[in-house]
Amino acid sequence: MDAELVDWELAVTTARRLVRPGPQITREQAGEVVAELRRLAVEAERHVEDYTRLAPAGPITPINVVDRPEWVRSNVAGLRVLTTPLLSKLSDQQRGTFSTAVGRRVTGIQLGTALAYLAGKVLGQYEVFLPPEEYLTGPGGSATPDAVGRLSLVAPNIAHAEATLGVVPRDFRMWVCLHEQTHRTQFTAVPWLRSHLESEITAFIEATDLDPNVLADRVRSAVAAVRGAVFDRDADGLSVVEALQTPAQRAVLDHLQAIMTLLEGHADQVMDAVGPRVVPTVADIRSKFEGRRDGGSPLDRFIRRLLGLDLKFQQYRQGGAFVRAVVAESGVTGFNMVWESPTTLPTRAELADPTSWMQRVLGSRPSISA
Repeated sequence: MDAELVDWELAVTTARRLVRPGPQITREQAGEVVAELRRLAVEAERHVEDYTRLAPAGPITPINVVDRPEWVRSNVAGLRVLTTPLLSKLSDQQRGTFSTAVGRRVTGIQLGTALAYLAGKVLGQYEVFLPPEEYLTGPGGSATPDAVGRLSLVAPNIAHAEATLGVVPRDFRMWVCLHEQTHRTQFTAVPWLRSHLESEITAFIEATDLDPNVLADRVRSAVAAVRGAVFDRDADGLSVVEALQTPAQRAVLDHLQAIMTLLEGHADQVMDAVGPRVVPTVADIRSKFEGRRDGGSPLDRFIRRLLGLDLKFQQYRQGGAFVRAVVAESGVTGFNMVWESPTTLPTRAELADPTSWMQRVLGSRPSISA
């Protein structure tokens, strides 16, 4: 394309300018946090594999302990890879216009502002989509055929969260590592998962309605829905991520949400299943962390709803309930049937009704409740 529709460098610059500094700790304390996170991440990898009975193939995933600015840079790089097909589609319609030149800067500032907010919240993540130069490389310096993503832990956010919650630092760090290592195991032990996720994202892009007038109407409706839900905790409001979709996109989004709900719920369940053996204060951490998820000022709730973060919290709960129900009835081996193929993944309806998934995939008819 002649010119990209997002000023990615401006996004990075904006986010780094707006992101808040991390907690006030000494250089020695910061070094201790980083060193322990690296050690615990390696230890957590073994605990997760032992419990899930999933054996990652290929090279070991790199562990990246980062600060907030580096998290921003890495995620802009990942977003650039992920959104290139959609932005190329948009660029074909708008190439060379003055509004495009202005819009790419506006979009860069908006993206940077959102990332500055997220950079202070995210504890860790498994980065599935990376630029080719950032994948683990083979002897020749090129990405290996079984290229894997990267596990990132945001040290200042973890240190801030453990201090704010008043939990045992070592236990909280291990708890976070268990969650992120579960995501790493999902993608490295299930060879078709990454490509399946990519194909669903491609389908989502192909269903995108690019009519500016239609998009403007959806933006207004989305913002109204988000604003109304912020001040009513029980309201079933939509995030912008959901409210902007066409009917065709919503069908694809159902598949994507089902996948993400399963992945998040599985990681949540593994944290608590492994926790009692390796995280002595896991019950206290879980109780306080759930309160953190539910809290926040009206402004904080607005931003979370706008960015779709409330959806992520719902995924933890519904996905975790699904995994716990299946494991309780059929054990870890029975649950692991979800990884056999895309057809054995639960639908959104089955996530709310684990019995129906077990009847379809396992052929059993247990009497349980979600």
